[in-house]
Amino acid sequence: MNINIEKISLPLAAPFAITGHVFEVSDTLRVTLSKDGASGVGESIGAYYFDETVESMAAQLEEVMPQLQGDLSIEAIQDILPPCGARNALDCAFWDYRAKAAGKRIWELLNITPKQLTTVYTLGIASPQEMGERAAEASKFSNLKIKLDAHNPIEKLEAIRAARPDANLIVDVNQGWTFAELKEYLPHTERLNIVMIEQPLARGGDEELEGFKSPVPLGADESCCHMGEFELARDRYDVINIKLDKSGGLTEGLALVEAANKANMGLMVGNMTGSSLSMAPSYVIGQFCQFVDIDGPLLLKKDVAHGLEYFEGGVVGLPTSQLWG
Repeated sequence: MNINIEKISLPLAAPFAITGHVFEVSDTLRVTLSKDGASGVGESIGAYYFDETVESMAAQLEEVMPQLQGDLSIEAIQDILPPCGARNALDCAFWDYRAKAAGKRIWELLNITPKQLTTVYTLGIASPQEMGERAAEASKFSNLKIKLDAHNPIEKLEAIRAARPDANLIVDVNQGWTFAELKEYLPHTERLNIVMIEQPLARGGDEELEGFKSPVPLGADESCCHMGEFELARDRYDVINIKLDKSGGLTEGLALVEAANKANMGLMVGNMTGSSLSMAPSYVIGQFCQFVDIDGPLLLKKDVAHGLEYFEGGVVGLPTSQLWG
């Protein structure tokens, strides 16, 4: 198996702000696996809250390269690398390679009849007026995901709701609230018909959610990265947000889907602002999700070739075989 590693920088169309961070570029790691005329590609951004960078992910892969030279398999990839961004790129590349080598689509390999997904469109943190204006400008999207911190969150939500009384609104706090703030804001989020609040408290600091009954469903993002963290998140949250960058690939993502279904939890698929090459394997996870966030390419200045198509209402066309899977 020939393994090629590339570092590719994808500029964002505009600076994108979340709690504690402003992003201007999406630095991606691209892995290509080739053998006997077939090749597969995977992309990863990694998790910034684990201090993953494209350089650190590339170094991880270089370190285990000798172990990847034998008979590579899905099982071997899980054994060689822990859940991380590097494993995500490798795992997704191998799924793509398997599909190409077999002359089949990913849906055939997984015995799934695919359906088109409808994604949210994400609004970064700004002033209430700006966020209301951006919500109005995103009128073709029926589902909006709102990035918030603890600075005037309800004023911002009121501006957005006034601009978009028709939209389904998801709030994403990225660990930015305390438990006291969450309890203070919940009646307002219920009044404003927020459908879900994602990661309100800090990863590792959300034990107060155990046994807490929220009137608005709470979602675990940073608090549930892989199967090793699922049981704890199951007792604190209503929804699990699966991001392949943090889970370590499609294989672990599918395991989380199975675990969440058995626990009767809601599911969301998310992204770390990559290209359509990152969204395509996430599209597989999205087949099982009530909440879908695969809008990463819409935040870029330029997407990859054969990228996903985005239509009115946030409907996203199925990935083509030229893109992935």
